[in-house]
Amino acid sequence: MGREGEVVATLLPQFQRLHPDIEVRVQQLPWSAAHQKLLTAFAGEATPDLCQLGNSWIPEFAALEALEPLEAAVAGSRVVASADYFPGIWQTNVVAGRLYGVPWYVDTRLLFYRRDLLAQAGFASPPRTWSEWRQMLAAIKARVGPERYSVLLPLNEFEPLLVLALQQPDHLLRDDGRFGNFESPGFHRALEFYREAFSNGWAPPVENTQIPNAWEELGRGYYSFYISGPWSIGEFKRRLPPEEQGSWMTAPMPGPEGPGASLAGGSSLVMFRRSRHKAEAWLLLEFLSSPAIQRRFYDVTGDLPPRRSTWEAPELADDPYTRAFREQLERVKPAPRVPQLERIVTEMRLMAARVVHGDLSVEQGTLELDRTVDAVLAKRRWMLARGAGR
Repeated sequence: MGREGEVVATLLPQFQRLHPDIEVRVQQLPWSAAHQKLLTAFAGEATPDLCQLGNSWIPEFAALEALEPLEAAVAGSRVVASADYFPGIWQTNVVAGRLYGVPWYVDTRLLFYRRDLLAQAGFASPPRTWSEWRQMLAAIKARVGPERYSVLLPLNEFEPLLVLALQQPDHLLRDDGRFGNFESPGFHRALEFYREAFSNGWAPPVENTQIPNAWEELGRGYYSFYISGPWSIGEFKRRLPPEEQGSWMTAPMPGPEGPGASLAGGSSLVMFRRSRHKAEAWLLLEFLSSPAIQRRFYDVTGDLPPRRSTWEAPELADDPYTRAFREQLERVKPAPRVPQLERIVTEMRLMAARVVHGDLSVEQGTLELDRTVDAVLAKRRWMLARGAGR
């Protein structure tokens, strides 16, 4: 999909020198159309042999029984070593105890922050706990006044609240993903912290479409913290002038009592069950998963590798901006691995916006969200009761 489809084509000549008897045809899909095209291909029994799949899509295609389980292939592989992968990322590919993909590149969210503005507020290092973060958010807001803020939490993005929720001991769903668990103490605490950021004036109650440019706005000090992913490293390097390049830095997410977890995201390589070339497809999957090729892939795309050994490369190990991502990747958690995930996080985002605007209390919001998610999961419960749809 997308840019990765272009880059794969440049890596294939080396693979074909190693395996001259294998012909590889690459079909590049735009991300906006990929999901529907893959469902259409499944219905028409025309799925590819090997495919890049966003790891949030894996539970859906696993429920359709469209994917080939890979644990036996991994067990016999000299290339794909599960212990070398960040555990939280590896788990995004495991559904109901079966492995359906191998992580290809990873994505997670952490703090981008203005270290100069933090220092001016009296803090020498970024927060490690929610208590420290609250102190910093309050101090920055007191300095910058009513026209500027401490943190950007766009109301049309579900990821910031999801990250706060994943830091809790309570799961977002209960009973093997049959029901919502949003009235739990953990999610209640996450939503209360999120609401507090707006009620205290630390965050502007806006969507990201109302921010002209998120990176430049952090550069001019409209806010001092921004939760984002690895692509923002390149955006800050490109968009901020040279004199501002030393003003920003990355840091792992703070947690309720210490260094916090974040969301395990990214893309994986999967093999479709109907493939007629599974042995050849596995060889290509191994090739794309090798540390040397992953290093080349990172050099071209900037996509972060899922294997610890690849992070030993100097371009990653010595980069001050990626260092925080290396630390965060040891503390990532998968979102609930159910096919209805995208609908669930959308409902969570809509509910949170109503809480921020004062239409619902935290208690009302969590109660309403549980009712809505329980309805979303009704078909899942029906299928699980009949031994299908995991």
